[in-house]
Amino acid sequence: MVDREMWGPPLILLLAIWAVCLIDHVSSDKAGDWILPPKLRLERALPTKGIGLEHLRSRDRARHAGRSLLQSSAVEVVNFPLWGAANPFAVGLYYTRVQLGNPSKEFYVQIDTGSDILWVACNPCNGCPTSSGLNIQLEYFNPETSFASSQIRCSDDRCTSGLQNGETLCSTSSSSNSPCSYSFQYGDGSGTSGYYVSDTMYFEAVMGNQQTVNSSATIMFGCSNSQTGDLTKADRAVDGIFGFGQHQLSVISQLSSIGVTPRVFSHCLKGSDNGGGILVLGEIIEPGIVYTPLVPSQSHYNLHLESIAVNGKTLSISPSVFEVSNTHGTIIDSGTTLAYLAEQAYDPFVNAIIAWLSPSVRSVPFKGNECFITTGSIDESFPSVSLNFKGGASMPLKPEDYLLQQGYVDDSTIWCIGWQKNHGLGITILGDIILKDKIFVYDIANQRMGWTNYDCSQSVNVSVSSGKNQYLNTGQLDVNVSSRIGFDKLLWLSVVLVLHLLTSGISQR
Repeated sequence: MVDREMWGPPLILLLAIWAVCLIDHVSSDKAGDWILPPKLRLERALPTKGIGLEHLRSRDRARHAGRSLLQSSAVEVVNFPLWGAANPFAVGLYYTRVQLGNPSKEFYVQIDTGSDILWVACNPCNGCPTSSGLNIQLEYFNPETSFASSQIRCSDDRCTSGLQNGETLCSTSSSSNSPCSYSFQYGDGSGTSGYYVSDTMYFEAVMGNQQTVNSSATIMFGCSNSQTGDLTKADRAVDGIFGFGQHQLSVISQLSSIGVTPRVFSHCLKGSDNGGGILVLGEIIEPGIVYTPLVPSQSHYNLHLESIAVNGKTLSISPSVFEVSNTHGTIIDSGTTLAYLAEQAYDPFVNAIIAWLSPSVRSVPFKGNECFITTGSIDESFPSVSLNFKGGASMPLKPEDYLLQQGYVDDSTIWCIGWQKNHGLGITILGDIILKDKIFVYDIANQRMGWTNYDCSQSVNVSVSSGKNQYLNTGQLDVNVSSRIGFDKLLWLSVVLVLHLLTSGISQR
C-alpha cells in the first residue's frame, strides 16, 4: 500500500487543480477555451469637400441640443480599429458596422460618446435617406423578418428605467402593453423617433489562441421610423447612431451587465492627416496616464475643470465659472468637432493667447473668426495651454489643440482659434480638436477618466482581469492574450499526477 502521508500533499494539489478546472469550465465555451470579446470594425468617413467654422459650430449645436449635452466570465478586450483623419474640415464621421437580427444584417452606425442609445433606421421609415455620400450601402432593419425580434413594451423594466432620462417615452394614458418609444430632437429641427426592440447582436469574438469565433448577445436598441432635418441628407448618411454613454440602456452597459465586456473603454485618435487610431472596450495601460474623478450622477462624461493656464500662467477666471451644476460644468465628448468654452472663460483665454504671440504673428479677421497669419512654426509662434482638473490632473495642450488651419496667404498660413464661445452658457465642451493625439480612458466602473499625450499610430497595452497587460496592435486586430488552461488540459494534467502517484507508490512498496 502507498503511505497515507505520502498521498496527502499531492491529493490536496489534485483537488486544487480540479477546483480551478471546474471554475474555468464554467467561464469558458464548450471547447474549454476562454473567449475574448467581440470586435467591430470602426471607420471614419472623409468626404472631399471642406466646410467652414460656421457650419461646424452649427452642426455641434445641433447634436448638443439633440442629445441633451447642454442639459442636465467576461470577455476582457474588444478592439475597434479606427480610420480617418482628425481634420474637422473633412466633416468626418466615426462609424462602425454592427450585425443585428436573425438572420443578421449589417448596419453602419455613428459612434457617439455623447449619447446612450443604439438605434438604426427601420422599415418603413419616413424621411430616412436611401443613399449615402460615404460610399456605404444603407440598410433598413425589419423586426418582422427577424426570428429573434420582440418589441419592448411600456411594462418592461428597461423601458421604465429610461423614462427619467428621457430616453424612453410612455404616456400616462399608455397601457402596459403599449410600445416603448423614443424621440430625439435636434436644435435645428432635425431628429429621429421610433420604438425599441429586443434582438440579437452578433460579434466576431477573439479566443485566447487568437482564433475568431462567432458570438452574440440579446440587446435592446431603437428602431427609427422617422427622421428629419440633417438626418435626411445623403452626404453623410449612416444607418443610425451607436451611443457609448454610461446609462443602463447603452450597449456598453447592457453588455457589461451580462459579463460580455468590462465597464471601461478607451480611445486614441490620430491627429495626423492620415488619421486612424484605436477604440477599445477595455482599459489602455500607459505609465503617463493621469486620472480625475467623473462628476457623479451626471448624464454625460462630466469633469471638474478648475483652471486654465496659458504658457504656465493661470488665467484670472473666477472659480465659479467652472463650478458643476445643471447649467455649468465641463463635458468630454468625442462626437463634438470643436471645443466650446463657457462664455465667461472665453475672452480671458483668447486675450491671453494674443498677448503672448511672437512679433512674427499678425492678427487678422477671417470670416468672423479670431485668426492669425504666420510664416513660422506654430509651436514657436503660439503659447502652450494646460487644462487643470480636480485631483491635480493636468491636460497639456499644444497650439494645434486649439488652432485650426484655415488657408494660406502668399507663403503664410492662416490659423484660427478653434475653440468657440458658448454664448449665454456656462457649459464647457471638449471635442475632437482637444482629444486627438491622446489616450483617453473612460473608467465607468470606477467613475474616473484618464488621459495622456500619445502617438496614436503606435500600439498600446490593455489591461485584462488576469492582472497582465497585453499588447494590442492598433493597425489590425492582433491581440496577444494568453488563453486560460482549457478543461481538457487540466484533465490531462490530473491524469498525469495520478499516474505519478501510483508509480511513486509502487516504487516504495
